[in-house]
Amino acid sequence: MFALANSIREGKIGNAEIVLVISDKAEAAGIPLAREHGLNAMVIERLGRKREDHEREVIAILKEHRVDLICLAGYMRLLSPEFIQAFPMRILNIHPSLLPSFPGLDAQRQAINHGVKVSGCTVHFVDQTLDGGPILVQKSVPVMDDDSEATLAARILEQEHVLYTEAVKLVVSGEFEVVGRRVIRTDSKGQ
Repeated sequence: MFALANSIREGKIGNAEIVLVISDKAEAAGIPLAREHGLNAMVIERLGRKREDHEREVIAILKEHRVDLICLAGYMRLLSPEFIQAFPMRILNIHPSLLPSFPGLDAQRQAINHGVKVSGCTVHFVDQTLDGGPILVQKSVPVMDDDSEATLAARILEQEHVLYTEAVKLVVSGEFEVVGRRVIRTDSKGQ
């Protein structure tokens, strides 16, 4: 969240602003930090509520604030089909692996246990599959022989901050199209 906020403040992502930060956990460290940085932040707790009721409230608030793009960061639950349909191709997620390898939890552990030599991070559109939506951008990170989950996670996190900015900049620019599962850049950079 702060990497994106800093990128917007520094002018790295044109024509973008963070209109709202939402957490489903009152103890989330990002909420007071967001407020300290002047961002509108709120907690919409899920505890004791049906998933559908919680998500409907979040959808209503996002629409009330006229949110154009949702950037998930540290949100560790699958969104319902209703939520995804409310914001089609307007929800991004960042994942600490080179998808489609190692989706879900503990991606760094999966990478180390599998013995891969390269891991990384991926920003993708959210669809109804677990970490399976169309891939916007990826960045590779070498896996060192002496890596632990923590050391690999730290190096990947550094790249996540760079990559999420790149992905949001691409989406805000509109210089891409989704063809099937592929995201094709339509700008002069092409990929």
